[in-house]
Amino acid sequence: MIGLSGKSESVQEFMNKGAVIIDVRTVGEFREGHIKNSKNIPLDTIFSKVEEIKKLNKPVIVCCRSGMRSAQANSILKNSGIECMNGGGWQSLEGKL
Repeated sequence: MIGLSGKSESVQEFMNKGAVIIDVRTVGEFREGHIKNSKNIPLDTIFSKVEEIKKLNKPVIVCCRSGMRSAQANSILKNSGIECMNGGGWQSLEGKL
């Protein structure tokens, strides 16, 4: 069982494995600012993009504005067998990179 924080691995450990950062905010929010080289896949489309994400063959860190939407995306991706972690709000995640 993973601890309460849900952080079984750190952001840095994921990045060392070549993780892809997926920002699940809307296209408009993403345009206003995002982590360099992150991919924008809005939460409402994430389920339909699961196969595409699997093809990346890399671990995934999801982020959004506050961590709520990325928590939902994290569940969807994990349930689809993708190695994934919730990076929370994109600005705090950016500070950890």
